[in-house]
Amino acid sequence: MAAPSPEQQQGPPAVDPSSEKANLTSDSDAESTPPAPGPAGPGFPPAPDGGLRAWLAVAGSACIFFSCLGFQNSFGVFEQYYLSHQLRDQSPDDVAWIGSLTAFIQFAGGAVAGPLFDRYGVWVVRPGAMLYVFALMMISICTRYWHFMLAQGVLSGFAMSLLQVPAFAAVSQYFDKKRAAALGVVVSGSSIGGVVFPIAFSKMLNGSSLGFGWSVRVMGFVVLPLLLFAILTVGPRLPPRKTNFFIVGAFREVRFMMVVLAAFFCFIGMFTPLFYIPTYAVSLGIEATLASYLLAIVNAASTFGRIIPGILADKFGKLNVFGLGGILTGMLVLCLTSAKSTAGLVVYSVAFGFTSGTIISGASAALSICTDDPRNLGTYMGMGMAMASAASLLGPPVDGVMLDRYGSFLQPCIFSGVVCLAGGFLALATKMTTPKGLFGRV
Repeated sequence: MAAPSPEQQQGPPAVDPSSEKANLTSDSDAESTPPAPGPAGPGFPPAPDGGLRAWLAVAGSACIFFSCLGFQNSFGVFEQYYLSHQLRDQSPDDVAWIGSLTAFIQFAGGAVAGPLFDRYGVWVVRPGAMLYVFALMMISICTRYWHFMLAQGVLSGFAMSLLQVPAFAAVSQYFDKKRAAALGVVVSGSSIGGVVFPIAFSKMLNGSSLGFGWSVRVMGFVVLPLLLFAILTVGPRLPPRKTNFFIVGAFREVRFMMVVLAAFFCFIGMFTPLFYIPTYAVSLGIEATLASYLLAIVNAASTFGRIIPGILADKFGKLNVFGLGGILTGMLVLCLTSAKSTAGLVVYSVAFGFTSGTIISGASAALSICTDDPRNLGTYMGMGMAMASAASLLGPPVDGVMLDRYGSFLQPCIFSGVVCLAGGFLALATKMTTPKGLFGRV
C-alpha cells in the first residue's frame, strides 16, 4: 500500500523504505515519536542493541581498528626511528608530514567511503583490506622520503579510509541505546594495536636480526587474518539507500557543523603527544626502547579511556562526555613538559591515554546524533570525520616547525593544548542546538 500523503498523516507515518523520502524524518515524526537517542528511523525496526550478529560486527570492527588506527597510533615510534636511520637528514616536521598525511587521508577518505558503504555495504571493506596489507608490504621496502610519503602517507591512509568509517557505520546500525559503548569497544581495538605494534616493532628492531623491512612485513602478516575476519563480520543491518551520494543538507545543520568543528580542534591537540612523546623522552636522555614503550602505555590506557567513557556517554550524554574528554586532554597536553623523569612520563602517559581515548569514539558517537535515519550514518560520519581530519594536516607539522625553530617542546604543547581546550568547550556548547539544551544529558 502506498504511503499516505503528509496532509493525510495523523500519527506516525508508514513510510515506504524504498522511497527517497525515507531518508528524512518529517517534523510530524519528531513530534509524535518519543525522544530517544538515535531513533531507528522511518520504516525500520529498532536496533537490536545486542545479539550474535551485532557483537560479531563489533568484533570485526575492533579488528579493523587494531590493524589500522592501532598502527597509526604507533607513528611516534616510526618517527623516532626514521629520524635516526632512513630519514636522518630530514627535519622533525618533514617526517611528521608522513604520519599527518596518513591521519588526514584515513578520515578524509571517509567522505567517499561512508556513502559507498551506505550504498554497497561490505563490498567497500573487501578491497580496503587487501589494499592495506599491500601498503604495509610497500612500507617495508621504502628507503627514501618520497617512498614513505607514497606508501605510508597516501596508500595506507586511503586503505584505512575504506575500512574505518564503514566499521563505524555498520556498528551504529546495530546499536541505539548502547551505541556509544559499542563504538568505544570498536575503537579500543586501536588502543590494543597501539600497545602491540610499538612494543613488537621495537623488539624486532632492537632485539633481533630482522631489520626494518621484515619487522614491518611481520606486522602485515599479523593483520591479514584479522582483516579477513572483519570482511566476514562487518556488514550493514539495513538495506542500502538509493538517494544522493552526499547529503548536502548536513552542511546547513548547525549541530552537525559544531560537532565537526569541535572534533577538528580536539584532533589538532591530541596528536602532539602521540607523535612526539618518544622523541621528547629521548631528548631527556631516556633510552630509545623505553621511550617507545611510553607510546604503548598511552595506548593501553586509552583502551579504558574508550570503553568506560563510552558506557558513561550512553547514560550521561554523548556530547557531555566528548566535551569533557576534549577539555581534560587539552589540560594534559599543556602539562607534557612538566614530566621530566621516567616515572613522571609513565604517569603522564597513563593519564593522557585515558582522557584522549574519548576523542575518536566520542566524536563518532556525537556525529551519530546528527541524523535520525540509521541508513545515513555512514555518510554523516564520513563527511564529518573528513572535514575534522584536516586538523591532522595542521597539528603535527606545526608542532614540528615550532620544535625545529625553538628547540623546545613547550611552544608546541601550548599551541596544541589551548586548541584542544577550545574543542572541548565547543562540544559542550553544541548542546544548545538540542531539545534538552545546555544542561541536558545529550
